[in-house]
Order: sequence, then C-alpha cells, then structure tokens
Amino acid sequence: MLRLVAAWVVVNGLLMTPRWVSAAVIEGPTVPWLSLEAALIVGGMALLPPRRWSRILARGVAVSVVLLATAALADLVFRVSLGRSLNLSVDLYLLESVYRLAVGNVGFLRAVLGIGAIAVLMTGSVLATAWLLEPREAADERRRRDVPRLAVAMIACASLLGLIGMLVDAVGHRFVTPSASLLSEQAALWGATRGERASFAADLRAQPSGFADLPGLFSALKGRNVVVAYIESYGMAALEDPDFAAVVGPRLRAARARLDTVGFHLATGRFTSPTVGGQSWYAHGTVLSGLWLENQIRYELLLASEHETLVDDFRHAGYRTATVMPAITTTWPAAIRLGYDDVFTAQNIPYAGPPMYWVTMPDQFTWSFVEGVLNEATGPHFVEVGMVSSHAPWTPVLPILDWEALGDGTVFEPYRRVGTPPEEIWWDVDVLRDAYAMSLDYSIQAMAEFAEKLLGDGTLLIVIGDHQAAPWVTGASGSDVPVHVIARDPVLLEPFLDWGFGEGAFPDPQSAVRRLSEFRRWFVEAFSGTG
Repeated sequence: MLRLVAAWVVVNGLLMTPRWVSAAVIEGPTVPWLSLEAALIVGGMALLPPRRWSRILARGVAVSVVLLATAALADLVFRVSLGRSLNLSVDLYLLESVYRLAVGNVGFLRAVLGIGAIAVLMTGSVLATAWLLEPREAADERRRRDVPRLAVAMIACASLLGLIGMLVDAVGHRFVTPSASLLSEQAALWGATRGERASFAADLRAQPSGFADLPGLFSALKGRNVVVAYIESYGMAALEDPDFAAVVGPRLRAARARLDTVGFHLATGRFTSPTVGGQSWYAHGTVLSGLWLENQIRYELLLASEHETLVDDFRHAGYRTATVMPAITTTWPAAIRLGYDDVFTAQNIPYAGPPMYWVTMPDQFTWSFVEGVLNEATGPHFVEVGMVSSHAPWTPVLPILDWEALGDGTVFEPYRRVGTPPEEIWWDVDVLRDAYAMSLDYSIQAMAEFAEKLLGDGTLLIVIGDHQAAPWVTGASGSDVPVHVIARDPVLLEPFLDWGFGEGAFPDPQSAVRRLSEFRRWFVEAFSGTG
C-alpha cells in the first residue's frame, strides 16, 4: 500500500515539477496541484498482474515519464530564454550549442560534471520509478484486496477530478494533464513544421532571388565600403525599460555628440527581428536573404536553396565580401554556401588574449580587426560582423582600452575573470539585469569609438541589434530591435531618413516598424540606379 502511494508521489512530482516551476517563474501565484495522469498511470499499473511483460511495461512507462518531465523542463527553458515553445521536431540540434555555451561559461570540467549529474539524476529517477510501478505479488490476502481497490479508487478519483475541472472553472486549473498537453502541443508544432516547407517555397517564389540585372547596382554608394554589424542581445528593451535606459540612453547620447564633433552623422530606425533571446543566425540570415527566417527549418531551407543574398548582390557589384564572426569556434559550412570571399572566425582571427567565459574576444578587438580588413582592401568591401561582448553571461564587463595598444589581444589578460562569475550572477535577476545593461553600454561605446577613431570617410556603417535578450531578463515580450546607421557623408543617410529612420541615436517613435526581412530589397533598390 505504501509503495503505491510512494509511486503516485514520485510520478506526480516528476510530471508536475515543470508546471510548479513555471507557475513560480512565469504564471504567477496560481499553482496547479495534481497531475491526473499520475493517478491514472499508477492506478493502471497496480491493476496489472505480476508478469514479466508487466515489469517491462513498468520500465517503459518510467522512461516515458522521465523523458516527458525532461521535455517539459526544456520547454520551460525555451519559453523564458527564447520566448517560444520547444519544438522537438527541429530543436534537438541545439544540444550542441547548449554544450558549447556551458563550456564557455563554466569550463569543460564543470560542464561535463553537470551533464553527468543530470544523466545520473535521470537514470536514478527511471530506476526508482520503475521499481515503484512494477506489479508484485501481494504478501497476504488483505493486500491482495486493498491494492486493487486503492488503484481503482485512484483512477476513479482522477476521472472525477478531471470532470469537475472541466465543469467548475474555479478549480479546473488545479488538476492538470501536463503530459497530454505537452504531447498535443508537440503534435501541433510537428504539423506546423511540415507546413513550413510549403510556406517557405511560396516565399521563395514571391521574392526575387538576386539583383544582378538591376541597373546601376549599388552605384549610389560610389564604391564606398559597407559594414553590417550585429550587436548581440541589443533589443528595444534597452531603450524603453527605465533601468536599462538609465545606462544605455546616456551612452547613446554621448556617442552622438562625439560623432557630431568629428563630422559623422547618425540615424536610427526600429525593426522587428525574427528571434528573441538567442539563435542570432536567424536575424543574420533574414537580413542577408530578405526572407523571414523564424525557425531552423526555414534557415536550413534557405541554405539548401539557390536563393541569392546580400552577399551575392555586393559581389555582382564588384565588391569583395567578408564575414567576421568571432563567436564561431568550429567549422562553418554555411559560410561556404553564402559565398563570402573571406571568412574570419575565432579560429583565424589573430586574437591571443583570453576568452571572457563564452565570449571569445572583446568587441573592441573585433572592431580593431575590422579596421584592419578595411585598411588592407584594394577595392570596395562588404563586411558582415558579429559583436558578442553583450552576449550572455554578461560578465565580465570590460573598460575601453587604448586602441593603439590592443596588439594581439594579450592586453585583455587582466580582465579574464573580473567581476562576478556566471554561476553566481545568474542566481539574482536584478544583478543580472544590471550586468546586461553594462555589457550593452560597453558594446555601444566600442562601436561609437570605432566610428569616431577608426572609421574612414569611405565607409557606411550599419549596426543592427540581432534580437532582444531573454524575456525573463528584460521582462519584454516584443522582438523589436534598433538599427543605427553612421557615415561621414550625409547623402548616404538620406535614403534611411526617407524610409523612416530618425536623426540621432534613437528611432523616430512615429515611424512604422518594419521587419528585418524588408531590409535587403529596400537597401539594394535605394542605393542602385542613380549613376
């Protein structure tokens, strides 16, 4: 009898823990009590005869319960960090990214120990649950009568509570079916994912693949370099949330003042990114392709297609194309598909300084490297670059050093472990929010000083926020991001101002918000055909 009750407690705890955590983190004070499925599972297993097949079934049920609980916890992590639900049909590839993020933040040994601890916990949960669920011969006549009675009572009670929950709204949220809800949601996502192929094919047909035949392709640029840079986790929350704005706002105003002093002009717009909280390559791919890439299926379909991108547009116009992505630490087949002439990643950027947990190199060094790429160019260049200092874990936050003393990056060695380590800072959301704001402050200062000190007259700089930070950090549900444009020649900014950008470091609040997928076609047409 006690084993039956213990089985119910364990199964209910496994299935309900993600819902309890979700209620505490996201949904507020309304906490669900019981999983009706737990009573049905435990009661149903208790009615089975003690046979070899029923013991195998108990083990299978235990594995299923633990996997469902793990998937539900992963879904919770996705919702608080990426602002969307887990999609098992496309998201399993992120396991490698999670591993690399863990190694970057806490080190290889701690990451492996953490993974090992999770594996041991899952294995122990399966073994304990299977042992509790296995049907056994009753030791006496009373137990032979009482166990089936209790099992039937559990099943009947679960059914009754489910019926009451459907009829009485006040208690309906207390008795839930978390596994059924998860499986139903995943089935719907699987169907939607299949539909993505047809939807994306229609988008490809509706969009021009390339602009090679466009008269005067990029002629309005008059051979000037174009740099498209992404600042990691830079969303409109940085300008709208009072806590963040108190840090970022003054930095942006100071940046405009310094740029004005040296004769540079600044304009800012507001766009909607296809992603929130992470997966920056969706935003990068959206800008390059002109297609809305909101999930991995669409991104991979782009790579598998022959659809041209902004990289091809610049190549057709006689530009040399390069990408500078310091966050890429492994082989990068997508770069070959996208057709850059030069590919610079953490493996071949000559940085000899320390990594800053996950961040492979500070933004200031990356900007300095971009300057070197432009200075060595013998013709017009298009450069796409990712700035990662404002990527989680947002520690340490570095000072801006003397640009002429950066060298190979070893000058950053004293700052390797300055500040609070990630495993401590992430326990306090208020401290984490402060660190996030300070990391953006650093990234924006590095951008502004690069433009002020190193950006040549012959370059148009476009700086794009790739996405909002995780919703549980920003408290924001939207996906809008700022886009800054910097150039010494004000004529280069006129098309942006006509398109709705505002002069200065903040977007025009009255201007329409556009998707990042609109940028490529507009940019090509705005700077072409004028001689």
